[in-house]
Amino acid sequence: MDAEGHAKGYWYGKDPGQKAIAIDVLNALRDYRASEQAMRRRTRSSMGMGEKDLLALRYLFEAEAAGKVMKPKDLGDKLGITSASMTTLIDRLVESGHIRREPHPTDRRALILKATPGSDQEVRHTLGGMHRRMLDAACALSPDESQVVVNFLQHMREALDTIDEEPEAPEHTPPSSRERPLQDENERHQES
Repeated sequence: MDAEGHAKGYWYGKDPGQKAIAIDVLNALRDYRASEQAMRRRTRSSMGMGEKDLLALRYLFEAEAAGKVMKPKDLGDKLGITSASMTTLIDRLVESGHIRREPHPTDRRALILKATPGSDQEVRHTLGGMHRRMLDAACALSPDESQVVVNFLQHMREALDTIDEEPEAPEHTPPSSRERPLQDENERHQES
C-alpha cells in the first residue's frame, strides 16, 4: 500500500477503484517469489551447487520417497536438459559425493541414480529449519483457508501456464481517439 492506502502494482494500473485487495494479493505473491528466489541463491551458495544440481537432488529424493528408481534419461527429462548436459551434471554430482550411479534392479543394461545419505542430511541440515517454519505457517490455516489457498495457487499456475495468442491491451489504456467522442457523449448524458 502507498501513503494514501492504495494498493501498489507496477503493471496492474493506478486506478484506486481497481480491485485493491486483489492487487495486494498479487503483490504479496510477488514478494514471496522474491524471498524464495533469494533463499534458493543462499542455499546454492552455502552448498556450492547450481540450481539444476539442487533440483536434480530434489527429484531424486522424491523418487526414492515414492519407492521409484530414476534413470539418467528420466532425470534429464524432468530437468529439461540434453543428455550431454545431463552427463555433465551427473559427473559433477557424483564427484561432489551427492549422488551415485547404481545398477538398475531389473535391467542389467541400465543405470539408476540415487542421492547419497550424506546429501540428504546436508539438504535437511541446510533447509530443515525453513521447511519447519513453512509447515508451521501452513498448519496455522484452517481447513477452509487451506482450500482457498490451494485453489488460488492452482488458478495462478493455470494463468501462468496459459500463453495468450494475442496480448490484451491493459485496462488502464486511454481510449483511442475513435472511442473518445462516444465516451464524451456518454459523459454529457450522465451530467445532465
